[in-house]
Amino acid sequence: MTESPSPMSSPSPMSSTGSSASVSTSTASKAVVPSPATGPDAAVEQEGVLRERVSRLLQQHGALMVLAVLVAFGSVAFESFATTGNAASVIVSSAFPAIIAIGMTFVIISGGIDLSVGSLFVLGGVLAAYASPAGPLAALALPLAVCGLVGLVQGLIIARTGMAPFIVTLAGMLGVRGLMLAISNEGATTYLVRDPIFAALGQDGFFGLTYPVYITVLLALLGMLLLQRTGFGQNVYAIGGNEDAAALMGVPVARTKVLVYLMSGLLAGLAGVLNAARLSSGVTILGIGLELDVIAAVVIGGTLLTGGVGGITGTMAGVLLMGVIQSLINQVGNLTSSVQQVVSGVFLALVVIAQRLLSKAQGIS
Repeated sequence: MTESPSPMSSPSPMSSTGSSASVSTSTASKAVVPSPATGPDAAVEQEGVLRERVSRLLQQHGALMVLAVLVAFGSVAFESFATTGNAASVIVSSAFPAIIAIGMTFVIISGGIDLSVGSLFVLGGVLAAYASPAGPLAALALPLAVCGLVGLVQGLIIARTGMAPFIVTLAGMLGVRGLMLAISNEGATTYLVRDPIFAALGQDGFFGLTYPVYITVLLALLGMLLLQRTGFGQNVYAIGGNEDAAALMGVPVARTKVLVYLMSGLLAGLAGVLNAARLSSGVTILGIGLELDVIAAVVIGGTLLTGGVGGITGTMAGVLLMGVIQSLINQVGNLTSSVQQVVSGVFLALVVIAQRLLSKAQGIS
C-alpha cells in the first residue's frame, strides 16, 4: 500500500512559499551576477581591453609623443636646435596656423572640412592693413566682420542645403581669393600698417614671445573648454559620430554646423590680422596651400577625418610637430623646400595609415 502523507506532515503553504522564494532569489542572484571569467577567456578579455586602451592613448597623444622624441633627437643632433632663439622661432611661426587649426578641429570633428581658411587668412591680413589708417579697432573689426560673414554663409549653405562641405568651401576659397585680388589690384598693391598700436599687437610681447603666442594659448584653452565642457562641444562630437542619430536625439544639427563654420572663418581672419600686424603689411602672396597644412596638423594631432573623434590638445601638438619637422630640415641646411614638402607628405600619409589601424583596434569604423 502506498502511504499518503498526513496533514501534519504536509508542508504549510507559508513555508512552501518562503522556500520557493528563497530558491528563486538565490537562482536570480546567480543569473544576474556573472561569474568572473577565468582561464584563457579572462586572459583574452584583458588583452583586448589593454589593446584598446593603448590604441586610444596612441591616437590621442601620439603626436605629443613623437614631438618629444623629435625634440630630443634634434637637441642631440644639432647644436643650434635646442637654443632659445630657435625654440622661440618655432613657437612664434606656429602660432598663426595654430589659431586656424583650432577652428578646423571643430569643423573636422563635426564631419566637415573647410578649404577656405587659407584664402581667409590672406584676406584678413589685407583688410587689416587696408583699414589700419583708421585705427587699431577698424583694423580688427573689418577683417573679422568680413571673414566671419564668409564663414557664416558657408555654414548656412552646408547646413540648409545639405551640400558637401568640400564643394562649398572650395567655392569659398576661390571666391575669397578673387575678392582679395580685387582689393589689392590683382596683388599689385600692398597695403602697409602704419598704426604703431596695431603693429605692436603682432610684434611686441614678453618673455621672448610675441602677443600672438599668448593669444593662441588663450584660444586653445577656450577651445578645450568649449569642446569638452559644454553642450555645444558634445553636439559637435555627436554630429561627427552619426549625424542622423544626433538629429533623432534632438541635437540642433543645422545651428551647430553654422556656428562651427562661423568660428572657423573668424579664427582664420584673426590669424591673418595678427600676421599683418607682425609683418606691418598685408602681403598678398601668403596662404597658398595653408589650408592643407592646417588640415594635416589637425589630422596628425589625432582628429579623424571621418569626424566624431579629436581634441584641441592633439591639434596643438600636431602644429608644433610640423614646425619642429621644418626646423629639423632647416638644420640640415642643404635641403630644398621641395624636400620639405615630400617629408611632410610622407609623414602625413603614415599618420593617416596609423590612425586607421588604431581606429580598427578600437572598433571605430
